[in-house]
Amino acid sequence: MSHRLDAEVGAALARVAAAGPAPVVARGDWRALRESGNAGQRYMSTLTPAVSGVSRTGHWAEAPDGARMELRWYRRGDEAPGSAVVYAHGGGMVLGSLDSYDRLLDWYVARSGVPFLSVGYRLAPESGGTALAEDVCAALSWLRAHAGELGVDPGRIAVMGDSGGGAPAAGAAILARDRGIPLARQILVYAMLDDRNTDADPALAPYATWTYDNNWTAWSAVLGEARGTAAVSPIAAPARLEEASGLAPAYVEVGDLDIFRDENMAFAATLASAGVPVELHVHPGVPHGFDRLAPDADVSRRAFADRLRVMAQL
Repeated sequence: MSHRLDAEVGAALARVAAAGPAPVVARGDWRALRESGNAGQRYMSTLTPAVSGVSRTGHWAEAPDGARMELRWYRRGDEAPGSAVVYAHGGGMVLGSLDSYDRLLDWYVARSGVPFLSVGYRLAPESGGTALAEDVCAALSWLRAHAGELGVDPGRIAVMGDSGGGAPAAGAAILARDRGIPLARQILVYAMLDDRNTDADPALAPYATWTYDNNWTAWSAVLGEARGTAAVSPIAAPARLEEASGLAPAYVEVGDLDIFRDENMAFAATLASAGVPVELHVHPGVPHGFDRLAPDADVSRRAFADRLRVMAQL
């Protein structure tokens, strides 16, 4: 059976195409990828419904190597002390920012009542390898250290990441397990997990909003010459994980027209086979970033509702 694009998501993609052709980014040109990707994230941010009643507060944490890292705390203000989410933004690990995710995290907090800590983890190639996951884990440790003053139960903290943020979020969950740091859940939304996924699948390539060339460029920026070799750590590329026992329960979601589909399904299977509770959703007819491009589509509404339900269970 051939793939069929969801009609509502397809209409949103058609509106993007009507605005003009996307810039052509050559494989390996991470600077051009960052420039075009940041523009795309600014556009997607305008599609997220604006909400009121959520405050944002800036903080700083220290990364393991001593570098300062910006954090942003989002809260509704009427929450009872309880759960929280540490969030790693998308962008292939080479682009994206705290600012580009303000409206999305405002929306999550307004709808869920769960406060979020957004992590300004350092991007590749300026930073790379396991350092990105270490940054997210440092943010998790910072939140635990400040849990009392922020009204957070340190036993009810999740890590969450979408797209390129999925790798450092999942990597931070592995670090948390290995270091004995309690973690309530890992929430992975069409996560970028496998540095070996760079050869185009002809069935998926026509629908790729994040392309195989983009993936090659991004992973090469993160890992350098180690990309695709046995030297890659699962902390950097969580699809390399072999021993998953003891990890936090996982929510994994991806579209069946996303180039990350197979690696998300395989990662969920790795977790499940090790006895880790997993909830897996594979949404038919949608590519990478479908929810940001078409937030009012039925499939996006279902996806957002599932994420909010999981947040409510923390």
